[in-house]
Amino acid sequence: MGTKVAGKRHIFPHFSRIEWLLVMAIILVAIDLRPGIVSMGPAMPSMIAAFSLSHTVASLLTAIPDLLMGALALPTPWLVRRFGVHRVLLSALLLLCLSTGLRAFATDSLQLMLATIGVGGGIAVAGAMFAGIVKACFARQAALMMGIYATALSLGSALSAGLTGWLLQVAGWRLAVGVWALFGLSAMVIWYVVIRQPFSVLHPTHLLPAGSINAGHVGLPLRNAKAWLLAIYFACINFLFYSLLTWTADMYQEAGISVTAAGAVLAGFTVFFMLASLLVGMLSKKLDRRGWLFGCAMLSTIGLVGMVATPGAWPWVWVPLSACGLGGAFALAMTLPLDYTHSPDEANRWNAFVLTVGYLIAASGPFLMGVIRDESGNFVQAYQMLAGVSLLMVMIAPFLKPQKTD
Repeated sequence: MGTKVAGKRHIFPHFSRIEWLLVMAIILVAIDLRPGIVSMGPAMPSMIAAFSLSHTVASLLTAIPDLLMGALALPTPWLVRRFGVHRVLLSALLLLCLSTGLRAFATDSLQLMLATIGVGGGIAVAGAMFAGIVKACFARQAALMMGIYATALSLGSALSAGLTGWLLQVAGWRLAVGVWALFGLSAMVIWYVVIRQPFSVLHPTHLLPAGSINAGHVGLPLRNAKAWLLAIYFACINFLFYSLLTWTADMYQEAGISVTAAGAVLAGFTVFFMLASLLVGMLSKKLDRRGWLFGCAMLSTIGLVGMVATPGAWPWVWVPLSACGLGGAFALAMTLPLDYTHSPDEANRWNAFVLTVGYLIAASGPFLMGVIRDESGNFVQAYQMLAGVSLLMVMIAPFLKPQKTD
């Protein structure tokens, strides 16, 4: 995959036409996997008013997808082996597209939550498949491709964070949260184009080697200490990411910043997260990525400690620092299951384990912040909790040395 010209180093490898098509498909699918969650942040005040929700209940609009991203990661490798990567991915994208559109027509909180379950289910299954796809098709460029994947996720976050507020003012919350179903249509179209290509790296027998459907001896790494450390590190990243995504705008509004400025801070968070994902994915070339993991965790911690020390002040310093740290750490954490494994199916199993543990823990982040905010009347204690979680990342990073380098 991706040949290299002798004597020269290239940031981007020389991909074939079909490989570039796959790269574009991965980017468009990844862009589709975040607006269904991120658009809830800017739309939250309007939806709280429309359905008379508490902060705790409203937090479920982002906590439910997080929870499903953990719960459904585990059966996804089995679904891929049973039904094939293309059929499962297209089905997940269709579920996401329909649920995103239906949520805009909810008439009560029950319908709203049911549609949110569909959104989370589509995101969960589709997102759990990409480690195996990258391992099969871009094994030598794993960090770069997972960086591109993470960047595309962040681009979807940035677009929805930046545009949802404007759409709210122009057309109301229903269009603002439902319009993102269009991304699902574009993702399904390009993946359909991909699978119509002649035999290539995208052929199911390449994505899933013959006989792997019966590879029951390759299980989840439940007894592997490194797998647990990686899963906890990944959980910390997403605990922080979704907590900040859900409540940062509200926190700064409560501190006296205008709605427009708070929305800009949130959009800036997603943009810096996106840029750091791409940059760190490009620069991290060694298999031992502990230095980068530690540095990213430190940036995140400095930013969050700054938010705690200067409540409501200097948002354009502390928020970008946290975003850069979390964005870089996310791209690396998505790459680590590939560093530890030798086949697409094994990569899918490690990835499923990491996503399951990580997202199940991360789902509690927005919810706990909502509970703390309701109980205390402010976000001070909630952000102290986030700073502690980021410090845990700093402590774990030195132990994340891939076994291949031992």
